[in-house]
Amino acid sequence: MIRMHDIWRTYDVGDSQVHALAGVDEHIRAGEHVAIMGPSGSGKSTLLNIIGCLDRPTRGSYELDGREIAGLSEAQLSRVRREVIGCVFQSYHLVPRLTAGQNVELPLVFAGVPRAERAQRVAEALDVVGLSERARHRPAQLSGGQRQRVAIARAMISGPRLLLADEPTGNLDRAAGEEILAHLDQLNAHGLTLIVVTHDPEVARRAKRIIVLEDGKIARRLPANELVSVVDALRNLERSV
Repeated sequence: MIRMHDIWRTYDVGDSQVHALAGVDEHIRAGEHVAIMGPSGSGKSTLLNIIGCLDRPTRGSYELDGREIAGLSEAQLSRVRREVIGCVFQSYHLVPRLTAGQNVELPLVFAGVPRAERAQRVAEALDVVGLSERARHRPAQLSGGQRQRVAIARAMISGPRLLLADEPTGNLDRAAGEEILAHLDQLNAHGLTLIVVTHDPEVARRAKRIIVLEDGKIARRLPANELVSVVDALRNLERSV
């Protein structure tokens, strides 16, 4: 599903250049569950933004579903983000003045889906995440775990084939985080490709494999059952920065 070759993302900072990504090569198959780990500043979020078509690489090739992304216009990229990719963030990014149902409905409004169809699909999406009774509640009236479930429902409402999650349990207690991870596992079990950026070894452990970044490069690729090696490697990296 995803093929990246020699991906670089370079920023100009004053008179110097900072390489957030430096020659990343990776292939992620449809239906995989992959965790991306690494110390702060290693390029995790930059890589996720490029995979999610929220940013363009400075150079290199990125193919999504066999389609080279570099040649797409902004309108085409917007359509890819709307139809192929769903995103879940640590801070939820819900609109405070809208209800849970209205937040979930937003992607369908932007896509021009008729009102009656929107209502049905929103009801189904909230039912899947167990929030049908909270449809009229605003974010401030929901717990952190409930807000993240609303965010998941919104990310899935357009039927994406790829879900990107950036520290999805970072603002949650352990019980609520476990609930969210169970939802993500279930989506992946039904064929959704899932990529999760995390600092938490317990979150990474649920993936099939782990990509460890260091200084914008892939330092190692490991199966999730080698989690002890990953944790030790990350501790060594943190001590070196």
